[in-house]
Amino acid sequence: MYAISDAFRQALTTSHRIVTRVDAYYGGQLVAADLPISDGSVTVDRGSKTRRSLSLTVADVKYLPWNPADPLAVYGQELRVQRGIQFASGPEMVPLGTFRINEPSADVHDGPVTLTGTTRESAIIDALFMVPTTTKGYGNCVQAIEFLIRQVIPDAPIENLTGRNPSCPVATWDAGADRWDAVTKIATAMRAEIFVDAIGRFVIVNQPDPINTPVSWTIAEGEGGTLISAARQMTRTGVFNAVVVSGENTASDALPVSGVAYDNDPSSPTRWGGPYGKVPKMYTSALVVTQGDANALANYMLTDLTAPNIQTSIDSLPNPALEAGDCVKVEYARRKERFIVQSLTIPLTAEGDFSITLRGGKEDVEE
Repeated sequence: MYAISDAFRQALTTSHRIVTRVDAYYGGQLVAADLPISDGSVTVDRGSKTRRSLSLTVADVKYLPWNPADPLAVYGQELRVQRGIQFASGPEMVPLGTFRINEPSADVHDGPVTLTGTTRESAIIDALFMVPTTTKGYGNCVQAIEFLIRQVIPDAPIENLTGRNPSCPVATWDAGADRWDAVTKIATAMRAEIFVDAIGRFVIVNQPDPINTPVSWTIAEGEGGTLISAARQMTRTGVFNAVVVSGENTASDALPVSGVAYDNDPSSPTRWGGPYGKVPKMYTSALVVTQGDANALANYMLTDLTAPNIQTSIDSLPNPALEAGDCVKVEYARRKERFIVQSLTIPLTAEGDFSITLRGGKEDVEE
């Protein structure tokens, strides 16, 4: 979660005045400050290739782009979005992301201008490999990730927050392959996730879980709480009870390897061979070159893949500082549970809805 003051935390649970700011940049220069928005939201989704996406309505039709250098055109223009709280001493703002503009449109006479935007993963996704590309010469995973990203964005800030940086096997991608898929494969090989955060960094982080990840925010019903409504759903979609990781890497002259991890917990409702059935997930990567790599990666992936069978969707008073992957505690229906935030939508107006989808619920045992 983005760092906020104690006053900000307290104000989130009481009546307060929100303030939103959207600035347009082109070539790194501010070209339109504090756009007059009438509606909009930022969606943060841990399951999306672009972690953050923007939907925006600008009231004044004069912002409809006609020329390539106009503030809301699609030739590299970006929007920096913030939401905060107005205090007597001034506003405290939370960054919600820097977004490349996609598809602005409007009635040319009456407006308004509507547009969408996505964070900087989009630039890496667009930049397909034009020639065969290899990680040879880059000794560790972070160096390989930096190489692939900075071929596209030379000054991209990249932060490794995992505390690990294993060696990177030699892998090669053909011309036309998806560069971002290659980046995420390397992150997965180091048993981590990578995405662009609210301040525009490419961050490499550990996989969150509701047991070991510290609680960032408590959502409670009743007086002083922020919970408005909650719904609970069970689904089999995306739920697996075994993972088979295969590695075949001709560039490293390594023999093919395969590792399997099973949900063998006898108390687990998704246990392998139990009433749930046998539902394996298959994963192949040229970055898996040893039996130990295959076994470790299979166990890493299994933890997340057995989690989503219980999903909880809630509406609460908005907290713009939350990030997908944060751990939250929810107190409702005489229960206290910890969840990982899978996705959330942050409104840019006071009337907008704030919704969160959670996964991997675990009973909260207070010390």
